[in-house]
Amino acid sequence: MFVRDPVPVYGKKLLTEEEYLDFERKSSEKHEYYKGEVFLMLDYTHSDTKEEVQAMSGATYTHSAIASNIIGELYNMLKGKPCQPLGSDMRVYIPQNTLYTYPDVSVFCGDPIIQGEEEKSSAIGPIVIFEVLSPSTKNYDRGQKFKLYREIPALKEYILVDAETVSIEAFRVNKSNHWELEEYKSIEDELQIPTLSLAISLKNIYEGTHLLNK
Repeated sequence: MFVRDPVPVYGKKLLTEEEYLDFERKSSEKHEYYKGEVFLMLDYTHSDTKEEVQAMSGATYTHSAIASNIIGELYNMLKGKPCQPLGSDMRVYIPQNTLYTYPDVSVFCGDPIIQGEEEKSSAIGPIVIFEVLSPSTKNYDRGQKFKLYREIPALKEYILVDAETVSIEAFRVNKSNHWELEEYKSIEDELQIPTLSLAISLKNIYEGTHLLNK
């Protein structure tokens, strides 16, 4: 779950990038940064009632299972190749618009550009990004976040995987340098990822979730 409310840190609303990075190094939680504002990224278990915790923890499991499946499939298919998938612990930085964020899955090819030498470094220039949608993030992931991601020069595919239904939206840069959409709605489909010259079955993406049997 991503909470779009600025988190007060350092006693002020706006931080420089250096202040944000210093704050993030010391924090046990993940925060997104954009143009001076800091946003706390929470998971579904931050809830006040037992019913909400039960419902949301189920959603968290599905979200995590899907992300893990994607990482596992990509790891196996890309093993020995110059590209590697990284999970949500890898922070991505977009110099073109100052966004620091944690995609569910990002793929880098060649030697990734790494900002910083400390443990919590940031990578620059993913060629494929996956986000697993949740009710609280889907509008942001489809809208403002996608707009910010499109400023990554290396990015060729942006793939949104729904965690509530079997549904994948794959946005790709075409030969005219425009983004176009291909949708996958059947569990029998295979998600094509032409940038990486591979395909992943939706069965494998949704493996271990309640959606596989729907």
